[in-house]
Amino acid sequence: MLGLEHLGLFLAATLALNLTPGPDMLYIASRSSAQGTSAGLVSSLGIGAGCLLHAVAAAFGLSALLMMSALAFSLVKWAGVLYLIWLGIQLIRAGAREQSSQALAPASLRQIFLQGALVNIFNPKVALFFLAFLPQFAHAGSPHFVWEVLALGLLFNLCGTLVNAGVAVLCGHFGNRLGSRPSWRRWQQTGAGAVIMAMGVGLAFTERR
Repeated sequence: MLGLEHLGLFLAATLALNLTPGPDMLYIASRSSAQGTSAGLVSSLGIGAGCLLHAVAAAFGLSALLMMSALAFSLVKWAGVLYLIWLGIQLIRAGAREQSSQALAPASLRQIFLQGALVNIFNPKVALFFLAFLPQFAHAGSPHFVWEVLALGLLFNLCGTLVNAGVAVLCGHFGNRLGSRPSWRRWQQTGAGAVIMAMGVGLAFTERR
């Protein structure tokens, strides 16, 4: 198993990486601001579910397919691009309905969870990151290598979920305080949609390295 010195280094790197803003954190912040803390927390769990899938894939070598196959990488990337742009358009349309004083039915927690998971799953850079990062802290020659990588992935995911939950609470707090203003609700929806669409456009320019 891992030595304590390696585990300490892994935890330090994990915390630094999870505190760095990225597409997942931006999505959670947008959801929390637009629909409250509960939506943000559920988004965090959805992101965590997507990371769990990537951790399992990295442990059992499935993520290597994305590194070796340009076609597989492109398919996952463009699925993510289209999904993020579609999701952003839906939120911008919701903001327009808010502006025209039509009733806005918020997304259910189940929908929010699935959206969070898909935002993470359809980002091939996450799969490549797990494949490149986790094995560095496991013993390559050990018969327990797969389970070490999986355990590290679960630990990374737990840390990330806790950080994202903190972001959800913070953004949800300020969003709830301002959410009673119709003009703010409109900008919440429109702004969240614009951010998510920008994430999709950014993903379109992601290259396999």
